[in-house]
Amino acid sequence: MRKIIVLSMITLDGVMQAPGGPKEDTSGGFKYGGWTEPYGDEVYGKVVQEELQPADYLLGKKTFEIWAGYWPEHGDFWPGINAGTKYVFSKNLKKSDPLVTGWKNSVVIKSVSDIKKLKSLPAGKQSSKSADIQVWGSSKLIQLLLKNDLVDELRLKIHPLTLGKGKKLFANGTIPAAFTLTESIVTPGGVIIASYKRAGKVKTGTIEV
Repeated sequence: MRKIIVLSMITLDGVMQAPGGPKEDTSGGFKYGGWTEPYGDEVYGKVVQEELQPADYLLGKKTFEIWAGYWPEHGDFWPGINAGTKYVFSKNLKKSDPLVTGWKNSVVIKSVSDIKKLKSLPAGKQSSKSADIQVWGSSKLIQLLLKNDLVDELRLKIHPLTLGKGKKLFANGTIPAAFTLTESIVTPGGVIIASYKRAGKVKTGTIEV
């Protein structure tokens, strides 16, 4: 079975909208696009490069539209992004849409059942390079995945700031779930980069004092 891995840059209050630039996603009147820029350093950059390994990608429609307008012409920075299969989750986007047909290896999927089918396929059936399915951006899609317990790993870059408004990683509807910290590092700029693996049900108890 393939793993679904969520990779996300977030603030302390969980905002993940438009980390890369002012014009990336201004929906909802968001004014802080590019908020990750002050925290870039050699350690941060090295982690990002390690994450840009060949994989398949599961994206929400908004993220897919942004990426389809950029990455086909900038593949030198991310060699695997054009070769990997891009699954765009959308109930309205058509397979014949120019965005889909114009970016090679792009496929439209429309339901949670479709995602479960992708996840159940053994490595090699859809990608010759990796069993992993990476999710970048795509806040609504991530919340749908969390609601249906389809996230195997979270790879988070937690930045030391709050924004108060914007699209968030977690929202109402996320099911209770436990995760185990598998790897972590703190960059010189104060970004906590942490990986979490799904670890069963939430356990409760009483703290003795």
